[in-house]
Amino acid sequence: MLNRIIGLTGGIGTGKTTVSNYLADTYQLPILDADIYARDAVQPGSPILNRIIARYGSDVQLPDGTLNRKRLGEIVFPHPGERQWLEQQIHPYVRDRIKSQVNTLESPTVVLVIPLLFEANMTDLVTEIWVVHCPQEQQIQRIRERDRLSVEQTQSRLDSQLPLAEKVARADVVLDNSSTRKFLLQQVDQALARNGNKQYT
Repeated sequence: MLNRIIGLTGGIGTGKTTVSNYLADTYQLPILDADIYARDAVQPGSPILNRIIARYGSDVQLPDGTLNRKRLGEIVFPHPGERQWLEQQIHPYVRDRIKSQVNTLESPTVVLVIPLLFEANMTDLVTEIWVVHCPQEQQIQRIRERDRLSVEQTQSRLDSQLPLAEKVARADVVLDNSSTRKFLLQQVDQALARNGNKQYT
């Protein structure tokens, strides 16, 4: 019976994947990743992908039928109205998949990795919220190195999310990823040992 549903979130490039991989590998906790469900939502032939193509044209579809994420990002990130339309297509699907998967689990603790936990109004799905954070300069550097984006593209992605400071203010656990990986994972160990008590690292 589930008694602890951890909502793991943070800004883009803050280190959510490092934390979730550690929780899976070290503690064998089940991880449900919203990004995976969001990709499932736009598989070739899916109603959601068909609506995206109808709105934006064939440019957002690759020759193999899959979604051209780079092109779609270029369209929606600079335009909040378009991004909101896209999220309205995908977020309900993601919410339904998470809820159905949670109901099949027998582990007392599960981790939901939801980058847009606040923005998508999914906080009701979790019993506690963990936010991974680091200074914005580090975020920008990590995003640009990982995704090969320009400064402008990186900034538009940061601007598309709730400011990290607001996420931190609403967190039950704050994980500081401004230093070493070891320092970050020590905080994860401590947070997991607290049995859900509301504390800050």
